[in-house]
Amino acid sequence: MTETTPAPAAPSGKGLDARLVVRRGAFHLDVELSAAPGDVVALLGPNGAGKTTALRALAGLAPLSEGGRLRLDGASLDRTPPESRPVGVVFQDYLLFPHLSALDNVAFGPRCQGVPKAEARAQAAAWLERMGLADHAAAKPRRLSGGQAQRVAVARALATRPRLLLLDEPLAALDARTRLEVRSQLRQHLAAFEAVAVLVTHDPLDAMVLADRLVVIEDGHVVQEGGPAEIARRPRTDYIAQLVGLNLYRGEAAGHTVRLDAGPEITTTEELRGPVFVAFPPSAVTLHRDRPTGSSARNVWQCSVRGLETHGDQIRTDLTGELPLAADLTTVAAAELDLRPGAPVWATVKATQTHAYPA
Repeated sequence: MTETTPAPAAPSGKGLDARLVVRRGAFHLDVELSAAPGDVVALLGPNGAGKTTALRALAGLAPLSEGGRLRLDGASLDRTPPESRPVGVVFQDYLLFPHLSALDNVAFGPRCQGVPKAEARAQAAAWLERMGLADHAAAKPRRLSGGQAQRVAVARALATRPRLLLLDEPLAALDARTRLEVRSQLRQHLAAFEAVAVLVTHDPLDAMVLADRLVVIEDGHVVQEGGPAEIARRPRTDYIAQLVGLNLYRGEAAGHTVRLDAGPEITTTEELRGPVFVAFPPSAVTLHRDRPTGSSARNVWQCSVRGLETHGDQIRTDLTGELPLAADLTTVAAAELDLRPGAPVWATVKATQTHAYPA
């Protein structure tokens, strides 16, 4: 079962209205997408979920199967060849022409649309200035940093004035420091873009920062969509829960008690009945070497350590036992507990730190 918040209707048929159906061997993609001009939509999902196939279908590089449709600003693009679509694409590796300068890379699109050379180069110069790259107009791609190449690729895509901008993992090729800076710059450019932008990414932070709306795909189908805050607060699959850093369980609620499908019970603050999800962050879990007494925590489970790894400035502890879960501890706390694979521990979570919602 999926939970979605309907995308706002595009005024007067403007924007994107698509059902992307692609059958390729045993794989079957069937994803509905709608977005109004100015919207930035991020496609998220594990490897093999169908994100790139969806992007290729939007670009016209993967033909739609029976039942599929693609309308942009009210016009059908089902039979329109890729080169004739008002679509700009920023590829993961940017694919800049190595023999052309940054200026001529950006001017390439307008030239293909029949714009005279001098005018196309003038438009390209304006785009490079907007991207903060006026001083690099004569540079070939090999002379550009990763962040500079990414901005040239975005400028090249925008120079054709597309009605749909597609970005395939646009920050994946950047190192962590450059990524932080370029992510902020890209957000500004997308905020000023007046048409629809669709972003494919594996990185939840990229999606949360850059997109207005997230569409999560698993096994070729949408499993959840909505605003970043909504997705982060109410994940509906294990993949999404791991993506946003939550422990997630499904069970049957009877008041403040939820009997999990996995067996044990969880006490929650919400009073619900029927099928529910229960989520809480790893930081809400407290570990003890002995069963706690006099603790205010309503939820107590006996577990053992399955593994440990560094997670930012915390130690992420993978636990198995009555309830498999993840816990985050400081390095000092992990050392004091003498945590190691196989060590027995007791895990507690306060009811006030859980969040239950209808499944």
